[in-house]
Amino acid sequence: MLQPTLQPRACGLQPAIFLRAEWRQLVLFNFEVERELLAPFAPRGTEIDLFNGRAFVSIVAFKFLRAALRGIPIPFHRDFEEVNLRFYVRRAGDADRRGVVFIREIAPRRMVSFVARRVFNENYVTLPMRHEIRETPGAADEAVELVYAWKHAGRWHRLSARGAGDWHVPEPGSVEHFLIEHHWGYSRQPDGGCMEYRVDHPSWSVRPAIEHGLGAEVPAFYGGPWAECLSRLPHSVLLADGSPVAVRRGVRL
Repeated sequence: MLQPTLQPRACGLQPAIFLRAEWRQLVLFNFEVERELLAPFAPRGTEIDLFNGRAFVSIVAFKFLRAALRGIPIPFHRDFEEVNLRFYVRRAGDADRRGVVFIREIAPRRMVSFVARRVFNENYVTLPMRHEIRETPGAADEAVELVYAWKHAGRWHRLSARGAGDWHVPEPGSVEHFLIEHHWGYSRQPDGGCMEYRVDHPSWSVRPAIEHGLGAEVPAFYGGPWAECLSRLPHSVLLADGSPVAVRRGVRL
């Protein structure tokens, strides 16, 4: 059985890589929310990260490809979809260590959910999932539509976004850069502590969605305070190309 990957912090040393994969064809639905809503979910040792005084949550859907744990590919668990609900934090006292906290993550493989819960204490659930990629061959704007869906309580919940135009790396200081460039993850632990882990990847290119849809069932799926904020019009919807990623082993704050 996998053991927790908590390690003492060693000065000048990077924790070993736990997971390698590719995250591709991302869709981000971004919602402005009240900071007070997020505060109870921020792990100890972190603080809410704001953009110009505004707090955000995002629903992020993407293709999880070529996954390998500790360098070992796991049969039937290499390629799958994921959808997560996340918000943005930074390490308390370190404005440059900007990261995310996951409220809920969905994957279609039970072993994926088990490992994420066991190793990082992330709130994964296992549900049937599917995706579609709808391209417009020969179109001048190179339009592509990404559709992600998961089945819960006998119903399919879906989100979609159609992007077009030029891909670009967001400028530092832009809201797109704020939403994309987070290289740390933080998760609350059963004893009340916090685990910090780094996610290494190059800068991603993005383009805005010219059309998008969020099924009416999606806010109800998340329930509680999230149902209301996810029923609002999103602040923005972005498509990101993604890249190879390396998730390093976690350390306790």
